[in-house]
Amino acid sequence: MQKQIQQIDRVIIRFAGDSGDGMQLTGDRFTSETAAFGNDLSTLPNFPAEIRAPAGTLPGVSSFQLHFADHDIMTPGDAPNVLVAMNPAALKANIADLPRGADIIANTDEFTKRNLNKVGYLDNPLEDESLADYRVHPIPLTSMTVKALEDFDISKKDAERAKNMFALGMLSWLYHRPTDGTIRFLERKFASKPVIMNANVAAFKAGWNYGETTEEFSVSYEVKPAALPPGLYRNISGNLALAYGLIVASRSSGLSLFLASYPITPASDILHELSRHKRFGVQTFQAEDEIAGVGAALGASFGGGLGVTTTSGPGISLKSETVGLAVSVELPLIICDIQRAGPSTGMPTKAEQADLLLAMFGRHGEAPVPIVAARSPSDCFDAVLEAVRLATKYRTPVLLLSDCYLANGSEPWRIPEIDSLPDLQVEFASEHNHTDEDGTPQFWPFQRDPETLARPWAVPGTPGLEHRIGGLEKADGHGNISYDPDNHDLMVRLRQAKIDGIARDIPPLEVDDPDGDARVLVLGWGSTYGPIGAAVRRVRRNGAKVAQAHLRHLNPFPTNTGEVLRRYDTVLVPEMNLGQLSLLLRARFLIDVIGYNRVRGLPLKATELAGAIQDVVDSART
Repeated sequence: MQKQIQQIDRVIIRFAGDSGDGMQLTGDRFTSETAAFGNDLSTLPNFPAEIRAPAGTLPGVSSFQLHFADHDIMTPGDAPNVLVAMNPAALKANIADLPRGADIIANTDEFTKRNLNKVGYLDNPLEDESLADYRVHPIPLTSMTVKALEDFDISKKDAERAKNMFALGMLSWLYHRPTDGTIRFLERKFASKPVIMNANVAAFKAGWNYGETTEEFSVSYEVKPAALPPGLYRNISGNLALAYGLIVASRSSGLSLFLASYPITPASDILHELSRHKRFGVQTFQAEDEIAGVGAALGASFGGGLGVTTTSGPGISLKSETVGLAVSVELPLIICDIQRAGPSTGMPTKAEQADLLLAMFGRHGEAPVPIVAARSPSDCFDAVLEAVRLATKYRTPVLLLSDCYLANGSEPWRIPEIDSLPDLQVEFASEHNHTDEDGTPQFWPFQRDPETLARPWAVPGTPGLEHRIGGLEKADGHGNISYDPDNHDLMVRLRQAKIDGIARDIPPLEVDDPDGDARVLVLGWGSTYGPIGAAVRRVRRNGAKVAQAHLRHLNPFPTNTGEVLRRYDTVLVPEMNLGQLSLLLRARFLIDVIGYNRVRGLPLKATELAGAIQDVVDSART
């Protein structure tokens, strides 16, 4: 039977099942093939913090959402058009997110009385009328997978584990995804276990063939490639982009990269990735705790390397004293905070933007540091290059803010040309910079550059440039320990002036205001970039005039930030916290911005945000 092919411009698919059902792998493979096909895409992995949560329970549900389109998109989507539910828990955990008319592909083999009771279903929702608003496709994924693999010399349990590949094959047929990449991936992944490899490939192909032959799907869907700017693209996650950015920064600056970190969700992937790149001179050190990690990284900076440490909110709290030491000794240091939901242990695998005030003020004494925030998964690459530029040029620790959503999410990334990368070359001190009254040449470690106020960076062991640094206050210039009140006041102000001066060295805040006469500005930072952009598009399509701007540099702010804010009658600031940027803007610029705040552990929903923007626009008209 020749099946109809329907053209659509975009679709949002969510794979959901137990944390052991391979939903992240399934989603990742579907994403990779979609990227290879040329669609624009955005993903949202969502999984439990537990290594193996109880099977069949709501806390154990793992999901992977993918939004792909034939045009530019900015978010992984608010609500899935298709839900693949591998068991009742997956259905119950995700059904509230589905719009009416959405497709539900349910693995009927798992809808047993026992599994239904685990999540509080009194009756089977696939058999009563509770799903009447959706298009339900009941498919026995597990038993069909076992049947397809009955000729393989594997256990029934191993055969059942391949059901995610059956589902992947079926969805690949349904949306015309390429298959060669997934087959090659399975051949590599299970190269040492040829029977398991062949079984997974067979399950994948069986799922494809089922889609081709079943009467359950009379239509397949085609989403054409997006018209992206020319170039070489690859799919990339935020943590991978950040790791690549650090390697490029190391090569561009001529500094050996030394990463010292303690494993913590969601930052550990950066440590894992960088440990694979020793051929680029990368050194990685898995420290015994967070304090040891930042201490070792700072020691690498003292030794003339590019010292980096990665962590999340709890780790930033533990690292704060050593970050203060880096401020005091004025050495470059990159601290990557991949934010997660708190407080305390909070929700380790969920996203939040609640570390901005911690990054700004989370140290004792006057210890200012520049703050740079990435706005998308691929932007983590550019953001870390900027962080390294500031750290090395101004001899300061820099806090780079990403979050769980950016770290694990992915999107197409156009690989930059080598010639387009910034020159981060560093010059170390090589000669004396001060002459004593008796004519004796000396090296003063805190003799500052008149433009940047940065002190010289002298590699230990350089003849004639021996010097001492430490946490105690130093005298201006020669750097000897000083308890003089006036000197302390001077050094505190110099360190602050150095950070304030960075504002002259960063781009002005750009505003997207097509007609130049909007009265409302939507201002964001970090990972709210995508939802804000998508929401602004919706509001503009409805005829409203609204401006948009996004901050990369949060300390110091760009020099024109105050002028931009005062240009508009109303400023709306969406954040995944209770209003931390809003607080800073009010204090700094005395403007009563309006906050739009959600702390649900998930990205902002563009539809809801568009409604809030429209309400503000309507209020501004009256």
